[in-house]
Amino acid sequence: MGEGPERGRVKIADMGFARLFNSPLKPLADLDPVVVTFWYRAPELLLGARHYTKAIDIWAIGCIFAELLTSEPIFHCRQEDIKTSNPYHHDQLDRIFSVMGFPQEKEWEDIKKMPEHGTLLKDFKKTQYSSCSLIKYMEKHKVKQDSKAFLLLQKLLLMDPTKRITSEQCLQDSYFLEDPHPTQDVFAGYPIPYPKREFLTDEEQEDKADASKTTVANNQGNQDNNHGPSAKRVRIAPPVVTTSTASTNQSNGLAGGVQHSQPTMPFSSVANNPQPSGNVGFPQGF
Repeated sequence: MGEGPERGRVKIADMGFARLFNSPLKPLADLDPVVVTFWYRAPELLLGARHYTKAIDIWAIGCIFAELLTSEPIFHCRQEDIKTSNPYHHDQLDRIFSVMGFPQEKEWEDIKKMPEHGTLLKDFKKTQYSSCSLIKYMEKHKVKQDSKAFLLLQKLLLMDPTKRITSEQCLQDSYFLEDPHPTQDVFAGYPIPYPKREFLTDEEQEDKADASKTTVANNQGNQDNNHGPSAKRVRIAPPVVTTSTASTNQSNGLAGGVQHSQPTMPFSSVANNPQPSGNVGFPQGF
C-alpha cells in the first residue's frame, strides 16, 4: 500500500467461507446453509441451493458495482438478517424482485429445481413486479441503459448463475477501456493522501503501553487530589444603620439627624459565582 513495488495496490481477502466447489465431498449447503452478507446474497442462495459456485461472488460484485454507481445499496432490505439455518428470506427476495422484476423460467430454467421454489410461488405474485426492471432502477439514478457501466452491471446481475459473466470475462469488458483506465496504482502516481503508519516492534509496543498506563495513573491521581472540598469565601455586608443606631451615633458626636450607613451588599459566594480572568470561550481557530 505504501511506497515500493506494490504502491497503491489494494488487496481484499476474506477466506472465512472459502470452499472447494469443483468436487466437494458433500453439498456445500450441509457445511454452511447460510453464506454471504445479507444484501449481497445471490437469489440461488436465498432459494436454498444445495450447491453453489463462484457465481455467488459475481452477484455480490454486481451489488457493490451498482452501489458505486448510485451511492446506495441496490438490494437494501430493511429487515435484519435473521441468524437461522434456513436460507430462504422473503423480504430480501422481495427487494431483489422490486429492482430486477420476477424471474422468468425462460431466463432461469433451473429455478424450478430450487428447494424453495414451491415456497416462492406460494409467497409471491409475478404480476406484482411486472413493471420492475434493472433498466428503470438505474435510469432513476442517471445511469443510461446504453452506457458501458450499465451493460457490465447487467451481466453481473443475471438471475441465472450459469449465465453470469466470469471474473476473467469481466476484466476484458469494454467498460475498462474507458477513461479513467484502471491502473495497478490506485493513486495513479499522485502523492498518497494518507499519513504514514507507525510500525512498532513487540518491545516498542510494550514500552508504549507501559508509558500509556503510567500517564493514565498519574492523571487519575491528579484528579483524586483535586476532588477535595472547595473552600468558600463569603462576603458579609456591614450592618445597616437604623434609627436607634443614628441616635447613638449622634450622641457620639456625629452630625445631628443624618443617618450614616453603607449601601447594603448581598451575600455572595465566590465559589458559586466565579469571576474568571482573561479571555473566556473557545481557543482561536474555532
